[in-house]
Amino acid sequence: MTASGVRVRIAPSPTGEPHVGTAYIALFNYLFAKKHGGEFILRIEDTDATRSTPEFETKVLDALKWCGLEWKEGPDIGGPYGPYRQSDRKDMYQPYAQELLDKGHAFRCFCTPERLEQMRESQRAAGKPPKYDGLCLTLKAEEVTSRMAAGETTVIRMKIPTEGSCDFTDGVYGDVSIPWDSVDMQVLIKADGMPTYHMANVIDDHLMKITHVARGEEWLASVPKHILLYRYFGWDQPVFMHLSLMRNADKSKLSKRKNPTSISYYSALGYIPEALMNFLGLFFIQISEGEELLTMDELSEKFDPENLSKAGAIFDIQKLDWLNGRWIREKLSEEDFRARVLTWAMENDRLMAGLRLSQTRISKLGELPDLAGFLLKSDLGLQPSDFAKIKSPPEEILEILNTVQPDLEKIMEWNVETIEAELRAIADRMGKKLKVVVAPLFVAVSGSSRSLPLFDSMAILGRSVVRQRLKLASQAVAALVGSK
Repeated sequence: MTASGVRVRIAPSPTGEPHVGTAYIALFNYLFAKKHGGEFILRIEDTDATRSTPEFETKVLDALKWCGLEWKEGPDIGGPYGPYRQSDRKDMYQPYAQELLDKGHAFRCFCTPERLEQMRESQRAAGKPPKYDGLCLTLKAEEVTSRMAAGETTVIRMKIPTEGSCDFTDGVYGDVSIPWDSVDMQVLIKADGMPTYHMANVIDDHLMKITHVARGEEWLASVPKHILLYRYFGWDQPVFMHLSLMRNADKSKLSKRKNPTSISYYSALGYIPEALMNFLGLFFIQISEGEELLTMDELSEKFDPENLSKAGAIFDIQKLDWLNGRWIREKLSEEDFRARVLTWAMENDRLMAGLRLSQTRISKLGELPDLAGFLLKSDLGLQPSDFAKIKSPPEEILEILNTVQPDLEKIMEWNVETIEAELRAIADRMGKKLKVVVAPLFVAVSGSSRSLPLFDSMAILGRSVVRQRLKLASQAVAALVGSK
């Protein structure tokens, strides 16, 4: 433990591209640790076995390292309270679940997914918020034993008080009171034996001696469940701090459906990590006009966790662009700038892979910018007219783009082979020839109908950039459809 005793953590789930919201929460914890002379810990919460992948875990670690964040303990470097990956801690949770059962704080539930869905539909139809109705709460021990012996699938749920409220003080929101009758009987251990987030994060935070839990405000409503678990186990609870969500300019929640949210997207477009951290760090400090350009050390000096805003943090891309430009012009020497450009161009093998694909497709080097320049562009500047030469009518092009976008999100590992397989499957599902499906994708991804091989290009650009380019292409084609 540190002299201050402060230990904080970031605990991302490796279920997709690392989100700028993860960097936002991680930065707060990092600055909090630096401010108090404490320790910043990284833990991987991969309890969702169906969506968590090693590829996404690697992307999380790489993204946070790119941001300039350093952790004292984590799955990549170990530490005294490991393992730091929840799937590696699976056997640790069972004794605690059994303790809750033995003490009467939890119960086994045999309800099927079908029965639970019918229950929720009935509750919604009655205008009630859906939550577990307690059917298995009063099962006798003999029935539980016999049903388990018969091989019935079971989960473990926590018991919730029926009266009163959970009252606590949040580090940002102050005094909070949540009625117990609004709290669900949360599943703690799933049918596959893995803990849910609520169970695992409380146990892990206790065992890792976490003193302060800082996370997004969407978790505020879950605090009663967590406090109850601390009480059931007889443990001291940490200080909770719930940070306002990052939002778009129209105050809507920042989501990949509206705007690029992946850290990898901003890295690929040539934003520098110091500028992104500077931009996110301004949400946590009070400054005067003209003091916006701050290093990590300067952010740490000005950081004041006692004076945080509850107002939504607005992700203003124009301000980020402005800060990034200032960092490039004012903070980088000529030598630093050249090094950054080369590092960026080589990221994910973008430049070398592009050159390999280009070599057999050009007759002189001067053709390279037109052929492969799209790999390095931040914006293709797509116009409706760019799609006019495609043989398919605009309505069919729009259908293809709108079908491909969500289907590509299903790809677990993003590479040439998986991209090709998914696009072939999409063509089959749509009842179209592959060449009909890929024709508008060439334009959407490269800005031209003559380009490098599509599947390779998509793999090089990365999921987050492809996602944004397809979205912009859909908007351009929608304008073409609307003008008819």
